[in-house]
Parts: sequence; structure tokens; C-alpha cells
Amino acid sequence: MRKIGFVIVNYNDAKTTIQLLNQIKHFKNIAQIIVIDNNSTDDSFVQLKEQENGNITIIKNSENKGYASGLNTGAKYLIKKIGKCNIIFSNSDIIIKNAKDLDNLSSDIKEEVAVASPVIEEHGTLNRGWKKTTAFTEALLNLPYISRYFKKKKLYYKDEYYKEDKSYVDVVSGCFFVVDSDILEQVNYFDENTFLYYEELIFAKKLESIGKKSVVDNRVKIIHDHSVTIDKNVNKINKYRILKSSQRYYVKKYLRANSFQMALLYITNKLSLIVLYIRCLIRR
Repeated sequence: MRKIGFVIVNYNDAKTTIQLLNQIKHFKNIAQIIVIDNNSTDDSFVQLKEQENGNITIIKNSENKGYASGLNTGAKYLIKKIGKCNIIFSNSDIIIKNAKDLDNLSSDIKEEVAVASPVIEEHGTLNRGWKKTTAFTEALLNLPYISRYFKKKKLYYKDEYYKEDKSYVDVVSGCFFVVDSDILEQVNYFDENTFLYYEELIFAKKLESIGKKSVVDNRVKIIHDHSVTIDKNVNKINKYRILKSSQRYYVKKYLRANSFQMALLYITNKLSLIVLYIRCLIRR
């Protein structure tokens, strides 16, 4: 079996990242752990540097260019250090109970499968990937209430789809997944034109362009304490603006939206922002 490398991106959240390191640093099946501190404004790098040893490398970026950029920095360093491998990309707010789960996920990478993901438990719900979107469906996803219904009925696979050990999906969650390093290099890594969000959708389109697939391994489950880091560092309005900026980039570049589709996306962006402002005012 190929070596397994592990990449974590940290920003102003050393405590959560160290909790994850304490879980995995004794896993004998991880050849190397790389933590990228994305130019934190607190003392995260100092705290993380204390965790460094032969199996854990801490790197500080001189500038925070976004999550995808941090992932790329970690992946490139890892490949240079240990060679061809299967790379686990993980948020810091992840709970892994069994080292064997990483072997199971890594063994899913073969032939046409370039990405493998576990079943991800997030506050009582299960995240098991979703279907591809179109420019029109992305516009619908901006609309409150309609978005919730649409996701449930059209984007998510039905529960019975996951009855087998593994299930092919269009897109896996970006919080925890495994990638073949050869394929990562082949598609020129993650697109760094988004600061945060939409990394998984963009990467799915890159895989599609070379005929590679993603699977969810239904035998493996991890826990995601969803958005701990993001919520600590970005307020709701700013988080929304970052999300929608990434959405517009994805729709224009990867879904090749025409001018009408981009106008529709812009309008639904504005409507949902108004709703968000009203909600924030009411809750004050």
C-alpha cells in the first residue's frame, strides 16, 4: 500500500489543530503530517511549532492566500518530502477514532478512483457527498427555503444509495478526504482563485475533466465539529460574501455560465443577502 500523508491548514486555531494532532500523531500508518499555518494573527504558529517532531512538520505561510493555497503548500511539501503517496486533507475540527479507517480509505484509491471520503457526521446529520450542480441550480441555492428543499430533493443522494460498502458520488465534502498525489499533480492541484469555499466542487470538475471518480466509503465514519474555525474568525456577513464570491467564480469558470445565467446568479445573491441582513438585525 502507498504511503499516507496528512495535511492540515490552521488559521488562528492552534488549540483545535493540536487536539487533532494528539489524535493522529501516534498512528503508525501516517508517514508524515504537515500543518500549514496560514499566517495566523495570533500565536498559533508558536504553539504549533512546539508540536514539531520527525513525523510532524509545521510551516508558516508568509501570507494568507486562502484555504486552497494552504492545501497546495502542504501537498507540494509533502510530495517533495515522501514522494508519491495518498494525501489526506483534513480540517482541524475532526475526530478520528481508528487509525485503520485511514488504511481503508487509502485502499479505495485505485484505477479510476482518485478521491475517497468517509461518512462524515456533523451535529447529528450525515454528510456523504452530493450531486453536481448547474448554473441554474446554483442560482436556486441562493434562495432561502427553496434552497433547503432543493438540496434535499435534487442534490443529495437517497439513503438507499449508500447500502453497499462504497458509493460513487459527484462531489465529496472538503473537510476530510483522500487524494492520489499523482492525480493531484495531473490536475495542477487546487484552484487558488477562491479564498474559501467551493474547493470541493471545483476539484470535482477537475477530476471529471480527466475521467476520474470519487467514492464515499460507507464503512468509515469520522466526526466533524462543523465550522468551529470559520465561525471563530469570520462573522456571518463576511462569511456569506466570501462564499458567494467563490460561487460566482465557480459558476463562471467551471460551469461556463452565459451572461443571462450570471445575471440570475447576481440577482439571487442580492436577494439572499437582504434576507441575511434582516435576520441579523432581528436577532440583535
